[in-house]
Amino acid sequence: MKGQLLTRLVTLSSCLGIGAVTAQVFDPNKGSSSGWDPATVGTNKTTNATFSNPVMTLNVGDPFMTKYTADGEDWYLFTYTTNSNITLKRSRYLTDNWDNAESRVVFNPDPTSGEPWSTSLWAPEIHNISGSWYIIFTATSDGDNPPPLVDAMCPINCPAINHRMFVLAGDGPDPWTANFQMKPMLDTYDQFAIDGTYFHFEDKLYHIYSCWEEKYSSWPANLCITRMSDPWTINSTLAERRIISVPNEPWEQVPYGRPIRLATNEGPQQLTNPKTGQNFVIYSAARVNTPFYCLGMLELVGNDPMEYQSWRKHRDGCVFHQNTVTGIYGTGHASFTTSPDGSEDYIVYHAQTTANPQSDLYRTARVQKFTWNEDGTPKFPLAENGPFDVPAGQLALAQR
Repeated sequence: MKGQLLTRLVTLSSCLGIGAVTAQVFDPNKGSSSGWDPATVGTNKTTNATFSNPVMTLNVGDPFMTKYTADGEDWYLFTYTTNSNITLKRSRYLTDNWDNAESRVVFNPDPTSGEPWSTSLWAPEIHNISGSWYIIFTATSDGDNPPPLVDAMCPINCPAINHRMFVLAGDGPDPWTANFQMKPMLDTYDQFAIDGTYFHFEDKLYHIYSCWEEKYSSWPANLCITRMSDPWTINSTLAERRIISVPNEPWEQVPYGRPIRLATNEGPQQLTNPKTGQNFVIYSAARVNTPFYCLGMLELVGNDPMEYQSWRKHRDGCVFHQNTVTGIYGTGHASFTTSPDGSEDYIVYHAQTTANPQSDLYRTARVQKFTWNEDGTPKFPLAENGPFDVPAGQLALAQR
């Protein structure tokens, strides 16, 4: 059956004219901008009352923001794709210029070591689970340049075939001072796995990540879920793993409506309505290095996240997307946090500055307030540059 499937995929890809196309490989560290005036980045330091996007102009993808408290002070904790290490930043203020924030490298592997976590480190997230801190990320040993005979097993080029998921565990309650140690590789059944995140439901822990249906599928990229017994241990078998979303909508595909190659679901992130308790997975759709990259949404409508019938996809298009009028493109890979006083909800996302990105992709980090619809679903704004009012509680914090 697998052989027949691969034959059909090769035949289809040939019909679509993509059989001999080489994959686009890009290094997020190489992209650059034409320059930003620091006075226009983040909080307006003349008044401290407004801010503008972006809030970070260093080349940054996959931004993840959370909050923590240490020694009686509240902090925002930020991490993102550097490609070569795991870096944390922190600030008391959500919208200040994150280029200038305190920075700490907590994991810096030797790229020549051949270890499975040593190159192409993507999409780190840092989570507080039961009072301990864990960093989950994806990496590979080969810099997304697998041996030709491995790549040849895929019907379409598959540079990320050896990407797997990893977890670093902190040894203390303060993530800024903790030392982080590698735990055993997360079990993704020796298959492609990127952009993993934790999903919490009724005191149970799950792993949701971007996956292929089979080891050599290459495309499309789907969303898979497995059960966890702790933050680094999967206790689902491959037969029990579930695909909960496939990129079968035309807006999840690049070009629009073309199946298989570049059809993408990735970057999943749990979002819970604080008033109704409704649980959503906000994920990235389409292709990361195009202006069409956007956010899609799943809602947990059943009582078991491991059953695909428990999930309902929002099928009416992206819930957050490019704004060509304001020059914001490729809006994706979001995380969520709140204002300093906890009364407002904010989306943190990356975006491109051009509708025609180069291979060496350049992205900035951006922050915007969002609200909730009457049916309990998130109500995301248009992607904008601002200026906006600073988050509630931030001005008072700055005036102390």
